[in-house]
Amino acid sequence: MRRGLWVAIGIVVVLVLVVLMIFGSYVSAKNQMVAKQESVHEEWSQVDVVLQRRADLIPNLVSTVKGYATHEEKVFDDIASARSALLNAHDPDGKIKANGQLDGALGRLLALSESYPNLKANENFLQLQDQLEGTENRIAVERHRYNDTLRDYNTFIRQFPNSIWAGMAGFQPDNEYFEASESSKTAPVVKF
Repeated sequence: MRRGLWVAIGIVVVLVLVVLMIFGSYVSAKNQMVAKQESVHEEWSQVDVVLQRRADLIPNLVSTVKGYATHEEKVFDDIASARSALLNAHDPDGKIKANGQLDGALGRLLALSESYPNLKANENFLQLQDQLEGTENRIAVERHRYNDTLRDYNTFIRQFPNSIWAGMAGFQPDNEYFEASESSKTAPVVKF
């Protein structure tokens, strides 16, 4: 009888330890998922800051170009539309899509300088172009950091047993990667 009691106590202790280990694994994984998800949001906010900086530079660049290329209304309208879409997008996926439109429109705007020698020599245009180039470099750096952080988070929640805990805690893969837009992969064509 005593031996049976000790066996029962041993089984209960083992079951309690197993439950505690499972619960500990869940708590640990959930805390890591929360931290990784917050890192994704933080990195996206950095991307958003540099996208906003670029959007703020565009009106000055457009007004400088307008002084030399007044009949290029289609390019100016495309930029205004793309910039508005970027500023009005409320989630990363919408901003990524709008950024692609803006990339193409800006490429066409900058290509105009080839057809207007006075514009190419304008000091204000050159300064704005340099600022825009620096901002584009910042976007590339922040995009890379965001994609790395997003990959880390998505990988973590898809690995076993984290995938089980992620499903139980309501964590889902986050957003699309911020990749180069199709329009930025080809040189802009300017027709007169």
